[in-house]
Amino acid sequence: MTTPLPHNRNYRILWSGMFLSELAGEIAYVAFPLLLLTRGGSAADVSGVAAVLAGARTLVSLPAGALADRVDRKRVMLAAQGVRTVAMLSVAVAVLLGSCPLWQVLLVAVVEGAAAGVFVPAENAALPQVVPEDQLPQALARNAARPFAALLIGPALAGFTFGLHQVLPFTLNTSALTLSFVALAALHLPRRAAAPHPAGEGTAPAAAPRAGGFGPLLRMRTIRATMAWIVGVNLAFHTLVVLVLIVSGQDHVAPGQMGLMMTCFGAGGLIGALVADRLHAAALSPAVLVIGSTWVFAAVAGAMAYAPRGVPLGILLGVAAMAMPVANTTVITCQLSAVPDGLRGRLSGLVALGSELAATVGPVTAGVLSTGTRDGTVSILGAAALLVVVAAGATLSPTLRRLTLPRPSAARQPAHS
Repeated sequence: MTTPLPHNRNYRILWSGMFLSELAGEIAYVAFPLLLLTRGGSAADVSGVAAVLAGARTLVSLPAGALADRVDRKRVMLAAQGVRTVAMLSVAVAVLLGSCPLWQVLLVAVVEGAAAGVFVPAENAALPQVVPEDQLPQALARNAARPFAALLIGPALAGFTFGLHQVLPFTLNTSALTLSFVALAALHLPRRAAAPHPAGEGTAPAAAPRAGGFGPLLRMRTIRATMAWIVGVNLAFHTLVVLVLIVSGQDHVAPGQMGLMMTCFGAGGLIGALVADRLHAAALSPAVLVIGSTWVFAAVAGAMAYAPRGVPLGILLGVAAMAMPVANTTVITCQLSAVPDGLRGRLSGLVALGSELAATVGPVTAGVLSTGTRDGTVSILGAAALLVVVAAGATLSPTLRRLTLPRPSAARQPAHS
């Protein structure tokens, strides 16, 4: 008999370890700029640290995915968290001693970004090892709530504790990473069994996949179609969020209201994760969830162009955020179900690379739209148009229209070619 997800000890450990990791990341993302600015740093210094964090994650995405398929995933996660803990502890000690030069912040940002980039593919690939395949949609829906919860809690904690003493957010960061390490040390990952590839995708068995090889993934129609969707939606989403901030600033929205807008964004994501769980439980078609959510997202983005600036715009941003966990959890479930265990680390690395590149190009696209139109309404409509293109492409894609999930009765049986 399958253990209910709330009683699955290993899933709870994995969820908690990743949440603490994401919380530490959100604290660091805010604490580093605050530290630099209060010590005379320039805007270039702040943007440089942010770029280093994102760039390090992007550069390690593919190698980290291959590593997660070749090495014990628990050991990878523990090593990554251990390195991050030591790196952030060095910042806390330096701040406490009154000296934390820019070179040290940049070095730690490289380590933090790279180690976090190594951790994520191992954690994502480990999930199907501790959760039966028929429970993956529910588990992924709960996982989708983690980054939004971290987004709501982390920046607020960083700002509040920094106001009390500059060392406190770095102490919190180190503590969260230490707790994550301790939790993951108690994780038990079942032995990984090699399984042949699902039929119909035209790839060879993956019992011993080539080191670093991503060809088997890219030859799968399901992976190609869902990766295109992930890149397109993430590009449009990051473009939209940045445009909302730009337009709000141009219209002189008060900082407090802009903070509330981001709170609406985080709250919407949390609600979306809860809705996703219920929709998956209702056994709705994966194609309906993915394509329908994308059209909802596009429609809400169009409405945002004409919404009053400030909190009303933030509420619509929260509604848009609600649609994302529904579609994301469905897409990731379909991907994990289509890929054997020996390729799931590489799958996670590939998804991370696509997401990071979209997150990098999105703000640039927002800047081009904002500068080119010089009209907030038109620029937001431009982001909505991007989403319409993605939604139309998803609707026309035969692969996305035929997305399916495994039946519960066959969830633990390997597919045969």
